[in-house]
Order: sequence, then C-alpha cells, then structure tokens
Amino acid sequence: MSGTFVLKSSPRPPKLFVVLSSLTALGVMIPLVYLVLRALQADGADLREIVFRVRNLELLWNTLILMLGTLTAATLIALPLAFLTTRTNFVLRKVGVFLGVLPLAVPGYVGAYALLAASGTQGMIETLTGIRWPHPVGYWGALGVLTLFNFPYLFMNFWATLRNLDPSLEEAARSLGRSPMQVFWQVTLPQLRPAWYAGSLMIALHVFGDFGVVSLMRFETFSYAIYQQYNAAFDRVYAAWLSLMLLAVTASTLWLEARLLSRLRLSRSGSGAARKAPVMNLGMWNIPALVFVALVAGATLIVPLSAILFWLRQGIEQGVQDWGQVLWNSVQVALPASLLTTVLAIPPAYLGVRYPGFWTRLIERSAYFGYATPPLALALALVFFSLKAVPGIYQTLTLLIGAYVLHFLAEAIGPVRASLYQATPRLEEAARSLGYNSMQAFARVTFPLMRSGLLASLSLVFLSVLKELPLSFLLSPIGFETLAKNVWAYTSEAMFADAAPYAITIVLVSGLFAALVLQEKK
Repeated sequence: MSGTFVLKSSPRPPKLFVVLSSLTALGVMIPLVYLVLRALQADGADLREIVFRVRNLELLWNTLILMLGTLTAATLIALPLAFLTTRTNFVLRKVGVFLGVLPLAVPGYVGAYALLAASGTQGMIETLTGIRWPHPVGYWGALGVLTLFNFPYLFMNFWATLRNLDPSLEEAARSLGRSPMQVFWQVTLPQLRPAWYAGSLMIALHVFGDFGVVSLMRFETFSYAIYQQYNAAFDRVYAAWLSLMLLAVTASTLWLEARLLSRLRLSRSGSGAARKAPVMNLGMWNIPALVFVALVAGATLIVPLSAILFWLRQGIEQGVQDWGQVLWNSVQVALPASLLTTVLAIPPAYLGVRYPGFWTRLIERSAYFGYATPPLALALALVFFSLKAVPGIYQTLTLLIGAYVLHFLAEAIGPVRASLYQATPRLEEAARSLGYNSMQAFARVTFPLMRSGLLASLSLVFLSVLKELPLSFLLSPIGFETLAKNVWAYTSEAMFADAAPYAITIVLVSGLFAALVLQEKK
C-alpha cells in the first residue's frame, strides 16, 4: 500500500519545497559547523589541556550514570504500570493510563521546583507536619525528578506494545508447562525490547539535554558545565569543546540504538488479524497494585501540585506584578515559532512522503538532528554563528525564535507526515491532469486535507516552546523574561512563593493540552 503514496505522474518535486527543505537542513547544520570552528580556535598546548582534563571524565561519568539510573528507575515504574493497565483486571486501569501519560505535561524543572518547595526548612512538609525533610539535591534528587517526569516515554511504548502483542507465543509456552512468571520473563519481555529501545532513546536524549533539573539539583553534567563555562567563567572555547563532547555522547547513543534495532528479528507466529491476550485475574494482588499506583500518583501529581498551591497562596498575598507581561512574552515567541515551524515542516514531510528517495529522506532526517542536539549545545552554536556571521541578530527575538524552529522542527514533521499519508495522492494527480502544476495541485487539493495534522503540529510546538528553558535562558534578549526562565530563576534563589504563579501557569496550560490529547485519542 505504501507505494500508492508516491506521485508517479510527476517525476520532479515542487522546486519551492526542494529549496525550502534544503535551506532548513542547512540551517540546522551551519551553526554546528561554527561550533566546531570555535572549538578549534585553541592552539596546540591549550587544546591538549582542554581535551585531557580530568574534569571531562567526571562530567562524562556523571552524565552517563544519571542517564543509566534514570532508565533503570523509569523502567521499574513504566513496565509494571503498563502491564497492570493492559494485561490484568486491575480496578483502576483508566486511572493508571492517565497517570502514565500526565507527567509529560510537567517540565522537569517544574518538578524540581515542586520537590524543593515541598522540602527543606519552612517547606510544605515541615509547615504541615513539623517533620523536616532535607532538600534532595545532588545525584539522587536529579535522578528522582528526571525519572518521575520522563518515565511516560517508556510507559507509552510498553502500553502500546503489550496491547498489540500476538498471544500465540505465550499460549504455546503455557501449553509446555511454563508458569505465568516464566512466560513473562522468557516470552513477553524479549518482545518488549523494541519498545524499551525507543522509550529509552527519548529518555536518554532528555537526560543529556537537561539543564533545568541538574542545575536546580546542583548535579554537574555536561549541560550544566556548558552553562557554567559560558555564563560564569566566560571560557567560550572550553564551552564549545564540552558541547562537542556532549554531541559525541548523543551521537553514540543514537548509533547504539540503531544497531540494537537492526539486530532484532521479531514477528507474529500466525497470519490474519491479531488477537488480544487474555486478561490476568489479580485477586488479592489488587491491593499491592493499588498501593503502587497510589505512590506513582503521589509522587507525580499530588505532592507537586500541593507544593505549588501551598506556595501560590503566599505568592498571591505578596503580589504578582509582572505575571501578565511574562505570560505575554512567552506567547509572543511561542506563537510565531510554532507557526513558522509548522510551515517549514510541510516541505520536508511532503517530499519524504510523496517523493521517497535517498536525498528527500536525508533532507527530512536532517531536521531530527536539531531535535537530537542538546539545547545548550545548539544555543551555544547559534551564539557563535550569530556573532560571527550576522551580529545584528545576537540577543534578539529573531535568533531566539530561529532556535526554537530548528530545535522543534522534528516535532512538527511527525503530525504533518501522518496527515499526508491520509491524503490520497490521486487527487493531486487528477488536479494536474486538469492543468494545475505541482504547487497549485498541492495548495488546492492536499493542503486543505492536512488541517488536523497542521493543527496538531502547531499545538505541540506551541506548548514545547512555552515550556522550553535552555534555549530561552541562553538566547533571550537582556530583560526578556519567560515563564520557564522565571520558574528557574526564582527556584534557584529558593524564592518558592515568587516562582509559584509561573509554575502553576505552565502546569495548567500543559495539563489542558494533555487532556485534549487524551480526549482525542479516546
């Protein structure tokens, strides 16, 4: 069926789409080239000293153990929750699915704010109970926050896979006398490897690129060190080298995931329509399952919201004078960034779907490089590029919006591509047979059919920009405050009441978006 999506009667794709796609691909790559050039400005002696610093190994170790720890902890939450909500008669399956998705609506730095605001001297826990719970800073604090608000990437992959697994292999194993636990470990779990690889890659990319959580928790990783070198030490060459090291770690992770997936050989045992697996009766195990789900709900929903609301009351009493302006600032950059990103996502997605080939796929995939690049590394590359090539845009909204576009373009391409697959190319062929050229046929026939995909891309990028922190922090004009920047800035100074109005705004907007997505899926 996939061949029916290729336009056979038009060997040449629209020139405008080719030009725009090529320029977008160059836009992603050029700043990174400038980053390399900046790093190579060090002379031989300085270069050896920079590359072989012991601190580089410490940063690499911290980054890797945080990533591996987060993956392990996230798996221990996501896998049981996905199994409970797909393969058992658990009494709160719908609630479990909701809890498995909702944490994605909360940015990690807001989760870190909530955890810090609930603990410590005069925190919510001490005020309400008299028990002082010290701030969970350092490795374990960063690990906890990144786990709680990133495990949904694994949960969604596990949940979808468990729902669609062919039960024939499991039935065959049971017929050979295997216990339910043996069937799970020997048959079901190996079939979840693709889901684990996909979810783990997303979590790894988020851990590598995270700045808000590790900086608030005072745990030094590559991202935090890049910020310190650029903003405090003013050692731009070393900051460039740290960015390249982080890019190398990210690229190695992408390569490893691709290699692991290429070696997988999983298939269904029979033909025809897939059957659903039988539901397991939990019996008395419903009680431990309820406790587990309650702990997840408390850690990801109840405690964070309670901490934000606790400090919000004090924040309102103190007065919030600039909340409206900060909200407008965030919308002021999120709206044009989401519009421009969605528009620029159309050409590469269209070429990839309608004219599949090596070059069109290469152009489309180049957009994902901007998304996979850690935000601080991308921001630093854009700083160097703007100062060298177009100094007039340095510390302007133009550069900030451009950074959002390059980073979130991959998010916009997904829904656009999906809508193109649903729009049959035969309508375009019919339009061209009536005398329209390729662009006219697209504009009159296909574009109106893409409305739902375009709206999804627009909404997704708008929300992502609204929550984005590292790019905003490094590239915003002086004095230009956003919701994300204010949450981070006030939290880093332990001014929890001042941060609360901005944190609750992000949570409400993100929660509304998540609710709309869940309703649409339903």
